[in-house]
Amino acid sequence: MTIQTAFIGLGAMGYPMAGHLQKAGYSTTVFNRSKAKAELWSKVCAGTFANTPKKAAENKDVVLVCVGNDQDVREVIYGEHGALVGMKKGAILVDHTTTSAELALELKTRCEEVGCDFVDAPVSGGQAGAETGKLTVMCGGRQTAFERVSPLLQSYAKQIQLMGPTGQGQRSKMVNQICISGVLSGLSEALLLAEKVGLDIQQVVDTLKHGAAGSWQMENRLQTMSENKFNFGFAIDWMHKDLSICLAEAEKHRISMPFTSKVDQHYQALQKAGMGRLDTSALIKAFR
Repeated sequence: MTIQTAFIGLGAMGYPMAGHLQKAGYSTTVFNRSKAKAELWSKVCAGTFANTPKKAAENKDVVLVCVGNDQDVREVIYGEHGALVGMKKGAILVDHTTTSAELALELKTRCEEVGCDFVDAPVSGGQAGAETGKLTVMCGGRQTAFERVSPLLQSYAKQIQLMGPTGQGQRSKMVNQICISGVLSGLSEALLLAEKVGLDIQQVVDTLKHGAAGSWQMENRLQTMSENKFNFGFAIDWMHKDLSICLAEAEKHRISMPFTSKVDQHYQALQKAGMGRLDTSALIKAFR
């Protein structure tokens, strides 16, 4: 019997992810707050759409969510038209949104109250990874639930890992975002020096990517940073949101993160300058 799925949230990430699910043979019903986008998806991907999260989730085995932040998740999950009201007993809720660990624990409790299971499963890889089906998924939850949803996640992921109990997926994503912000900060300072001394930036990338300084960000963003191109998906607005979650978690554990805090301050300054929709590699603008 075909697994019935619902996908809630058709943004830059969710739209292609839901498409991969449908293409892989999982009968998928979508919901999006902009109905026009859900209707378009249903035509392009040969799936179905619902007018509310509740309707999308009804009689589904797995309900997947990918929206903006903690409050967005609550808005589509709770309430009389929320997904949780429509979910049948034994179903699994998978949240791909990058949120706080506290929300993950809250959702676990609420799911258990109605006889459902929950997996927090934030992703890394950006819009390009979603479109090509090569995302990394960091999961938190029960082993049994993880094993049930893993085949579905494989339709749009190249790496799927259970990181521990509920909340550990979100905490792993925090670590991921801290690493990315640090790399981009280092690349920004390095680029300033490289440009000042007249190095060929593409030659720098082609050479250094094979050594200890190599990274995905260097290979894919250093040249475009030098060309002042910043339209590659994951926006400063979202990175600030994510780093705020990271810093709040660090404060809870009494960890000082001055470097991450400084990078976040740079991003906030760029937001105030009207650059919040540029991608995260625009950090170089704060250094310039």
